[in-house]
Amino acid sequence: MQGAEMNPTLKKDVMKWLAWDNMGGGLLADYRLLPMGSRQEHLLSFLRRGEFPELTRWEDLGSGLFAGPQPRIAKVVSEALQNRQKKSAKDLISAVAPDSFRVDPSHEALAYYDRKTIEKLYPKITEGNSANRAQSLQSLNILINYHLHNTWQDLFSKGIAVLKPLPTHTTTLIQPAVELAKRLATCHDSPIPASCPPNLPKCSPCVSSYPMKISTPARYRNKTEIYTIGTVPHPYTLHLLDSFRDDIDVAYIRRETPRDHWLYRVFQELLGTGISASARVVTFKDTVAAEYATSRSLWLTDEEDAPLQDADWWFGFAVPSDVTDDGKSETPVPGPERRPKPIHDPADGPIPNDDELAREPGLVAKAREVGKSKLESEVRVREAAEAWNLADTEAWRFARAFLARSRVERQQWEKEESKYAGGAGRDTSDEQQSGRARWKDSER
Repeated sequence: MQGAEMNPTLKKDVMKWLAWDNMGGGLLADYRLLPMGSRQEHLLSFLRRGEFPELTRWEDLGSGLFAGPQPRIAKVVSEALQNRQKKSAKDLISAVAPDSFRVDPSHEALAYYDRKTIEKLYPKITEGNSANRAQSLQSLNILINYHLHNTWQDLFSKGIAVLKPLPTHTTTLIQPAVELAKRLATCHDSPIPASCPPNLPKCSPCVSSYPMKISTPARYRNKTEIYTIGTVPHPYTLHLLDSFRDDIDVAYIRRETPRDHWLYRVFQELLGTGISASARVVTFKDTVAAEYATSRSLWLTDEEDAPLQDADWWFGFAVPSDVTDDGKSETPVPGPERRPKPIHDPADGPIPNDDELAREPGLVAKAREVGKSKLESEVRVREAAEAWNLADTEAWRFARAFLARSRVERQQWEKEESKYAGGAGRDTSDEQQSGRARWKDSER
């Protein structure tokens, strides 16, 4: 490599391929290429499987994406280096024979923001590029995030359903889920409002005056056009709120409460009434963790006192931190008491009165305290609630474990990325484990 004469662009390409070869093959993607479509898209499913028997590139994407096994990669790199015309070749594709790759014409689920695409579709991003490149790149980053968020909103055209199976006294319980839903329904900032991704020119841009619909149905509906956010309560929490009492005991749980009531209510419409609790648990687990389930629903637990902390990791884009105004003007009136009240959909359950709503936070806090308590009397009541509701308890534990696993996966990914300078782990405190240490003078 050092003694070889070649085009600087080709040399840069070859260095990328050598690094890819060293990593053992798989995917080589440009940082400006992103998945932009439904998780069920055939191409995205193919890429997720990670099985690439042939060296493949995609038509019209140039060097945006390659997939292949390590032996084929090494062979192509060797062929490029042995090419006598490498001084005139501009990239690795032109330095090897055309039949070195299988060319796939289908890539509707991929958005490639290369220079040519930006200049053609988003010229505002390139304005003043030479004067302030950093600002242009920042604008491009914001635009891509807007497109990712807008694509997600388009996939769920019928809105977001925040489940409220026991609507009487669970408004506070599901409030973190409602707040997250509002953030997801908010229109993201964009340097080019109403623009569409390059692969989805007929998208429906987000408009603040017509945000996504947020509903609070009592039943789970398995529809691809609806994104579901559920809050799985511990049985003790559910019984405490349902009774609307400051304290409950073992006798009350066994004599006054139905068994596995939460699962029954959630899946009553989907499964009917003649299904056992154990069968409902199986359906619940499929709903939470099946292959495509994670892209259509999110299940929190009653331990979440704030919206999902790692929402950006879960959804794949930066979720707005604030809920923006809907942009609709209001006619001036003497006082807010005379403004028209929002139209309430009966399917969203009853509206709680102010007195009951004021008591709910205290009951939720009490349930969380009992969940952490070591007092024998409180442990006995909590265990009685779990024993009386084995299926509901299993659902709560499963949802809790699934969220915990997602967080562990993120931490492991960040730890792995921290080995490379500029990776996602660059903010970690252990600089010796991160790539940053390589770029700093050692202390003497």
